[in-house]
Amino acid sequence: MGEPLPNLLMVSADRSVVAGERGPFYYMLELFSRHWGRVDVIGTRPERVAATTVFGNVHLHHPSSGKLRQAGFITNTGVALARERDYALITSHDYNPFYNGWGASRISHRTGIPFVSEIHHVPGFPRAANLRERLDRWATRRYVRWARSRAAGFRVVNGTELPALLGRWGVASTQIHVLPSLYLDREVFRPADVTPRPESDLLFVGRLVPNKGLLAILDALRLGREQFGSRWRLRVLGRGPESARMEAFLARHRLQDQVERLEWVADAPALAQLYRASRLLVCASLSEGGPRVVPEAMACGTPAVSTRVGLVPDILTDRVNGRLFDGSAADLARVLHEVLDVAGAEAGLRSELPPRDFQRYERSRVLAELAEGLLTMARTPLR
Repeated sequence: MGEPLPNLLMVSADRSVVAGERGPFYYMLELFSRHWGRVDVIGTRPERVAATTVFGNVHLHHPSSGKLRQAGFITNTGVALARERDYALITSHDYNPFYNGWGASRISHRTGIPFVSEIHHVPGFPRAANLRERLDRWATRRYVRWARSRAAGFRVVNGTELPALLGRWGVASTQIHVLPSLYLDREVFRPADVTPRPESDLLFVGRLVPNKGLLAILDALRLGREQFGSRWRLRVLGRGPESARMEAFLARHRLQDQVERLEWVADAPALAQLYRASRLLVCASLSEGGPRVVPEAMACGTPAVSTRVGLVPDILTDRVNGRLFDGSAADLARVLHEVLDVAGAEAGLRSELPPRDFQRYERSRVLAELAEGLLTMARTPLR
């Protein structure tokens, strides 16, 4: 018989699994249950409790109190669990106000268990949409500088943007571990057997919030009409607080007939069909943890035009399998003109899709590599 599998303690804000929902975190835990002897997840207060144990060895611990007491709940729960069994590692999904990291650090200090801070996204980086994001970026920098002497390491989810940023904030390269979490269901997100007739020139998918850059996309429609005589059709899938500003902009510039609104689609296959029915996906985000929509569209054979955020530089090569722009409406209008209005440009990008190396984003492979990466960190001295 081999050695028993080590145990993992996770600090997360997820509330979906305890409520009985099957989202990305649920499927990650399903695979983690096979790689770890036991997984304990400390989360935040859920709206309802449907299950406290899943997959036999994954245990969910959630408070009945609010966020003001969350750091204390994390600390007390984690220390109590550590008195019952050994844990090889603590992982903490960290973002402002950083009560996860504070709690995980206290557990680590009291028990000697190393903790890894997971930084998936820095709001306001590379660009901030508003004052709140600038404050979040400042708070993240303060936290990272505080945690670098307390955490055994930092896990990031892309290989370009976040390692460079943490390095500028004083984190040693040996403390930075790139373990992506993006995965694609390649049975769903794939090119169509028969190329469908385009229903829109452009597709935007995302929550309607300032950092997504939707107003820049709308302004590019205006510039395309005024500068190039192009009436590009945009389909917007999403809802959020920017909806009113969007409608006002469309009315002010008489763009209503060029934009179709969809608030949601039923499932992933319906989303994949939207990608396939669009000539281009547009991502104008100022900051991102992903964005997931770019690789999903590319996997469906639809080129993306995107800002250089998150994992985009890792997967999109400008003028080869997509296009990059600087985030401004003027530059976006120029790029869209070059792709949509110039004969052969769109077809040239499509000929390189899906990228040949996208099998690396197959779900079971990505989650297995993530689990193995954390196991390696648990078994290796991290300082």
